Amino acid sequence: MKIFSEDTIASISTPLGENGIGIVRLSGKEAIAVAEKIFKPKSNDSADLKKIPSHTLHYGHISVNGMVIDEVLVSVMRAPKTYTREDIVEINCHGGIVPLSKVLELCLKNGARLAQPGEFTQRAFLSGRIDLTQAEAVCDIIRAKTEVSAQVAVRQLEGQLSKKIKKMREKIINLLARLEVSLDYAEEDINFFTSQEIKENIEEILSAIEELLATADSGKILREGLKTAIIGKPNAGKSSLLNALLREERAIVTPLPGTTRDVIEETVNIHGIPLVIMDTAGIREHSLDLIEKIGMERTKKTLQSAELILFVIDLSIPLSKEDRYIARIIRDLNQRAKVVVVGNKVDLPQVVDEKDLRQLSTFSAKGGSASGGNFQLSTIKISATLGKGIDKLEEKIYQMFIKAELQTVDTVLVTNLRHKEALIQAKEALLRAKMTTEEKLSEEFIALDLRQALDALGEIIGETATEDILNNIFSQFCVGK
Repeated sequence: MKIFSEDTIASISTPLGENGIGIVRLSGKEAIAVAEKIFKPKSNDSADLKKIPSHTLHYGHISVNGMVIDEVLVSVMRAPKTYTREDIVEINCHGGIVPLSKVLELCLKNGARLAQPGEFTQRAFLSGRIDLTQAEAVCDIIRAKTEVSAQVAVRQLEGQLSKKIKKMREKIINLLARLEVSLDYAEEDINFFTSQEIKENIEEILSAIEELLATADSGKILREGLKTAIIGKPNAGKSSLLNALLREERAIVTPLPGTTRDVIEETVNIHGIPLVIMDTAGIREHSLDLIEKIGMERTKKTLQSAELILFVIDLSIPLSKEDRYIARIIRDLNQRAKVVVVGNKVDLPQVVDEKDLRQLSTFSAKGGSASGGNFQLSTIKISATLGKGIDKLEEKIYQMFIKAELQTVDTVLVTNLRHKEALIQAKEALLRAKMTTEEKLSEEFIALDLRQALDALGEIIGETATEDILNNIFSQFCVGK
């Protein structure tokens, strides 16, 4: 993304469609001048937008050649107390596609250019109003799938993660400064820092990094959602389970096996965790039905990418070779995912007992040992059609993926893979510095590793981020933000 800081940019900042209100936003030195060319106020008292007070709202019409395009409210916000720290004008139109597109077209004809994806937020970053983690949080808030996800993003927007990163960088900078003074006076044999002091300072910073990294897995789930596959043989109750989790009739359910032929994907909120649930076609070892075989192949692909697998067993009939086959498939295709065995149809007389389920868990493990597999030894028993036991299943999923220490409202989470990778780079550099200290090597090597750690942490908040990183981040934004 190339930023032309002297340009005035414009875009539609609300979703296109039939809405009550839609907003066309302008930002830049000429934002007010562009708006003034197309806005006709209802009252002559506010005829000149250039002279009106900042952060005020004005009623009138957008018109061209005497023809009224729309009845609008125009808000004028003057730099620097704006989102971008530039002059901003927001034209509040009726939310239809036609008036919004026409107003935007007039803005472009009168001196503005179309904003690039994320350009408003990138200008906020480049002006110093927010750092890079806060800019990314804007996108996270927009995309949040649950209230908890939104709260995590809001805390990042408030700068809570930035504060922790900046504090670590300050400690490294102070350590580097003292080391460099020591190097400057090396010939005079003046000892500004003992090896033990250097080591303790490095360990303190490492501890803070480890604390953040410990939150990364849970943070990623809250930000992106937990990929969840519902797996089982035909007619085990997979689609009924999906409907029970969604609290609505999303999937077609019939007594006939093989009703689901393709993967159905939905998102459900489990105690704040967004589960991206994929209801899959039933798996059996052999099938002559071409469509069913295609559905099973798609199920296997879904299984490979899942982070959570809900293996549905019909408790009202004996375990079959299909159940054991599916256990092997799970073992062979995805040993990273956590698996919960969901015993369904407890509303019917039960045939499968705990011993059978333990054998199934053992059967899925390599080498025939239950400890070698990824199944949860405890089974959640439910009736998907009656909704019985669904709350216990949801609670188990939550406890499996969200650590107890992360369940407080003020916890700072690492939700972004970019942040995690930068923290790992910083950690590795600090570990090298610590080893160099323990081996009593030259302080020049320690300083080199500390600078690498400083750069890695600076990349998170944008202090040392490259143009490619910035382009990649802001290209993921919608055009109006």
